[in-house]
Amino acid sequence: MNNSKNPSRRKFIANTGMMTAGVALGIPMMTAASYSRIKGANEKIRTGFIGIGNRGSQLLNLFMNQPDLEVAALCDIYEPYLHRDYSKVDPRYLKDRSGQVPKMGEKFSKAPEFYNDYRKLLENKNIDAVCIATPDHWHALMTIDAMKAGKDVYVEKPLTATIMEGRTMVNVQNDTNRVVAVGLNRRGNRAYQKLAKEISGGKIGKISVARAARISNMSPEGIGKLKPEQPPKDFNWDMWLGPRAYRPYQYNIAPYMFRWWSDYSSQMGNWGVHYMDAIRWMMGETAPVAITTHGGKFVLDHDGDIPDTMQVTFEFASKAIISFSIYEASGGDILPYGELEFRGTKGNIYSSERGYRIIPSQSGQFQSWEKLVNAEEYINPDKTLDDGSSSDSTSGVIRNFLDCIKTRQKTICTLEDGHRSTSFAHLANISLAVRQRLEWDSVNERFTNSEKANHLLSYEYRKPWKI
Repeated sequence: MNNSKNPSRRKFIANTGMMTAGVALGIPMMTAASYSRIKGANEKIRTGFIGIGNRGSQLLNLFMNQPDLEVAALCDIYEPYLHRDYSKVDPRYLKDRSGQVPKMGEKFSKAPEFYNDYRKLLENKNIDAVCIATPDHWHALMTIDAMKAGKDVYVEKPLTATIMEGRTMVNVQNDTNRVVAVGLNRRGNRAYQKLAKEISGGKIGKISVARAARISNMSPEGIGKLKPEQPPKDFNWDMWLGPRAYRPYQYNIAPYMFRWWSDYSSQMGNWGVHYMDAIRWMMGETAPVAITTHGGKFVLDHDGDIPDTMQVTFEFASKAIISFSIYEASGGDILPYGELEFRGTKGNIYSSERGYRIIPSQSGQFQSWEKLVNAEEYINPDKTLDDGSSSDSTSGVIRNFLDCIKTRQKTICTLEDGHRSTSFAHLANISLAVRQRLEWDSVNERFTNSEKANHLLSYEYRKPWKI
């Protein structure tokens, strides 16, 4: 398969793809199993993988499970990851972060091409699509460059480092007509897909509150305190920094620990975006009208500069709120089950990727009604079903992405969805930075009560990088 610069092959895929097959067979949405039986459907999608460290390697292996996927190219700024050579990984990484170092050793059906600069990979006209799993501050620029180069894109969350980047990405997609999927994996989860229908159907009545939290007791040392040093000789630190301001290499930034540094990400971006995406999907919300955040670096004595304790409340025009907490200096669950709570007039729902539980409400003061909904539990089948769908949430998003490359339909997690969900993280972080309740105009994507906050909607890229 080739990109749009080879229109004859692109036309062939479209003509023999799932859209045509679905119409002919009267099937509104084809599954991987049914699609694979269509003549011409086994055309390989040649994909390049940009960023193949911890998460990138996980995605690489999940993509390789798809029968119509060919690994065409790999790109990374750390040579051992690029060449899939575990024996060359810095011994310090293996000692301190063995859980985050990929095992590598994949068996490719064809030898992929290797690149240490993603721009060179994008010049390869034989590559149809790319998977981007670099550190978060790179996602926007790489996705924009890939779309302009005629590639379809699977990009990891959080989508952006700023709200301005997200809107720019959506505008570029509109101009280029590329297929883009964002790796918010609960979109590909059976339990959440079922639950979205239950909630929209009024199962637990009017929902006034949804809650979630990220809890990880990192007390007392967090990511530690270290001094700047020379990076490993086969680690391109300048390229890792990319559009961000230059600073000397530090071992507790890269690899892996960058999400405790506000220049590169945050835990609101890392975990909060997953939860905010699922909640707003379930509740049919797009964006809040007001945001209030409290917290700070209250406990951990380490180099990281993001909050270890944080409480954010998002208010909506629909008269509902979302409450999200980050507790990285204490432990213990805040919910009786799962990762998300939805509080409705008829009952509460507690959900996770494993399934969900519905707990009926009891009548309160001055009320005499009996329960308005029955208790219920749904367990996500831990197996591949007869329709070919996987029990793995991320695999569901990947399969849908590959199908949409062929049909040119929208993915189950679009770029607009990814932008809107990632915006929740930026809104919370900005509210904390300016220490103010912020009012948000989601149409113009501006704060209506704080110019100081509006200055944080973007940042100046380090030369020569530009968006």
